[in-house]
Amino acid sequence: MTAVPRKRADARRNEQTLLDAAAAAFVTSGVDAPVRDIAFRAGVGVGTIYRHFPTRADLIVAVYRHQVEACAEAGPALLADSATPHEALARWIDLFVDFLITKHGLPEALRSGDATYETLHAYFLARLLPVCDTLLAAATTAGQVIPGVGAYQLLRAVGNLCIGAGSDDRYDPRRMAALLVAGLRGTR
Repeated sequence: MTAVPRKRADARRNEQTLLDAAAAAFVTSGVDAPVRDIAFRAGVGVGTIYRHFPTRADLIVAVYRHQVEACAEAGPALLADSATPHEALARWIDLFVDFLITKHGLPEALRSGDATYETLHAYFLARLLPVCDTLLAAATTAGQVIPGVGAYQLLRAVGNLCIGAGSDDRYDPRRMAALLVAGLRGTR
């Protein structure tokens, strides 16, 4: 059995820089941001991007997965660092909202029929549902959240609150998600 070679530390840093630059470009210009703009942000040539990510779909998937991982890894850290489980849940949902509202153009890309995107939604659920479930369970056990709220229900509700973010300055999905999380406390 042949082991997969690990990337050198500098190659991992370079890839991280590319992913961060692409993510920033996607926030301002959507997933169709010109590769030359991403390369400029990353301080590399266009060829470097294509060497790491041969197609735009490869780049979009890598950015998406990178951000899902960051959101997933934040859950346990927030639970350990927050004063209460409810606070950890609220802070994580705020990160989740940031994750969702910065995906300009991703829904259209996901519906494009490109096979590269086929597993993204399942990956998203597999990584984020358990994190949300752990945060909800901790808050419920501490008596800070009403029982019976499932992780899928909560993520779906937050996702629905984020639809159309940025299209109307009068609507703030972060505030609405914060109200939803505050409402999880129920009435005492």
